[in-house]
Amino acid sequence: MNFWVYLSLVGSVALGGVLAAVFRRRRKRLLPLMLSFSGAYLLAVSVLHLAPEVFASAQRPVPFYVLGGFFLQLVLEQLSGGVEHGHLHGPRRPSVGFALAVMLGLSLHALFEGLPLEHYHHLHRHEPGDGWHLLYGLLLHKVPAAFALALLLLESGYPRRGILLCLAVFALMTPLGGWLGQSSAALAEAGTLVLAFVLGSFLHISTTILFEMDPSTHHRINPWKLLAVLSGLGTALLSG
Repeated sequence: MNFWVYLSLVGSVALGGVLAAVFRRRRKRLLPLMLSFSGAYLLAVSVLHLAPEVFASAQRPVPFYVLGGFFLQLVLEQLSGGVEHGHLHGPRRPSVGFALAVMLGLSLHALFEGLPLEHYHHLHRHEPGDGWHLLYGLLLHKVPAAFALALLLLESGYPRRGILLCLAVFALMTPLGGWLGQSSAALAEAGTLVLAFVLGSFLHISTTILFEMDPSTHHRINPWKLLAVLSGLGTALLSG
């Protein structure tokens, strides 16, 4: 992958951090809308582009890798606390152990999702636009995830330097995954299976975001959230 791809991935996390600092007081309104849009887009991209790609390969282990990615994400969220889909439940006082657990869960997730970037782009390099669906999904997912991470750390009282360090680590993990996927012969050979694994992770995250749209469990979706979901879905349809 070229330098600009890696820069865009880092920039999306930086953007999320800046938005958290600027719109901290409006977080209750802005973050759910960002998550609803990105969750709908990520789900649509997974179903419309990634799933057909992995299942068209006819490799027998593919369904198991999809399930593996889905349930590994469930495990990683026990560490991260679900901050990647908007959970902001942190300690009242800064805790090194809490920050390390959150960063471990987020970093492993971010590393894994970068692994198939080169494989997917290579498969579609002769098809204008198609090679970037995975990248676009990652970018739209990372902005609200970084927004939520920065808010969680800010509201838990962590020092500014610590927050910037956490955001920097999070920003670098997906580019690191992309580099590993490109430079490792074994990962390149297993590209479709790695993509299937990431597909499972995306399905878990996107569906969790959408299932949590109505925290009251009254099956009444906020009209603004519904508009954000339809916008994310429409953007994915138009981009393909």
